[in-house]
Amino acid sequence: MKKILLGSLMAALLTTTVMAEDVSSYEYGAYKSATDVKSALRDNGMKIVGEYDAMQNPAYHVIAYTNETLKNDASKEERAFAAVQKVMVSKADNQLVFTNPEYFLHAYLQDDYNAEDAKKLNATLTSAFGKLEGSKEALEDGDIAGYHFMMGMPYYEDMIEVAKGKDLADKLETNAADNIVFKMQVGNAILYGIAMPTEKGEKYYLSEIKGEKNAAFLPYMVMIEGDEAKILHPKYCLAIAYPNLSMGEFMSISGTPGDIEEYMTGLFK
Repeated sequence: MKKILLGSLMAALLTTTVMAEDVSSYEYGAYKSATDVKSALRDNGMKIVGEYDAMQNPAYHVIAYTNETLKNDASKEERAFAAVQKVMVSKADNQLVFTNPEYFLHAYLQDDYNAEDAKKLNATLTSAFGKLEGSKEALEDGDIAGYHFMMGMPYYEDMIEVAKGKDLADKLETNAADNIVFKMQVGNAILYGIAMPTEKGEKYYLSEIKGEKNAAFLPYMVMIEGDEAKILHPKYCLAIAYPNLSMGEFMSISGTPGDIEEYMTGLFK
C-alpha cells in the first residue's frame, strides 16, 4: 500500500512539473515605427494614453495603451496598475518589445486576474503585429501572483505610500509637470506614468543591470486612490520586471529603491 501511495505521489509531482508553464515577461515583434505601432493599436481597439523616450533615449520609445477590458479588470481597489500595457519601439535592437499581458496582468491583478481577458489581448497583439517571440525573462505561471525576489523582500501588496492627504493629484501634476507620461482614471483611482530623468533615475539603474532591452515596463507608475498616493515597492517592481535578475545585479542597484521612493515622495511636497 505504501509503495502504491508513494508511486501515486511521485506521479502527481511529475505531472505538476511537466504541466508547469513558463510565462515570458515580454514579447518581441518585428520592428515598426512609432507611428505605425500607434495606428495598429488604434485599429485593434486600443487607446493610446501616452508615450515617451525611456531613459531619455530616443532609441527606446515606450507607448502606453489601454482598452475598456483592461480598465474594467483594473477598477477594483489597489488594482489600477494593471490598467495599462506598454510597447517599446526599440531602434537599438530593431524590434518591438511588448509587456506580456499574461504576465503583468497576472502580477498586478493578483486574485482578480482574468486569464481569458489576458489571452484575448495577446491574440489581438498577434493579429496586429504578427508572431511574437517570448523573452527569456519569465516565471512559471503559478509563481507570478505570489512572486517576490527572495525571503524578506516585498510582494505586490507591499506598496509604499508616498503621500497622504488632499489635493494629491494637483500636487503631483504641478511638480511632475512634463515628466507625466500618462494620466488615466481607473475606477476610483487615478493612475499616472512618471518619467524619472534624474542622475539616479531610470537611465542609471537600467544601465547598471543592462536592462535596456526590456525597458518596456517603464515609466514608473503612481496610483492615487482616496487620500493616498502609492507606488509599487521598487524592490518588487524591479524584481517582477526582471525575474532573471541575479543577486549580484540586484545589489548593484541597492540604492535605487530608495532613490525611486525619494523621487516619488518629493513630487507631492
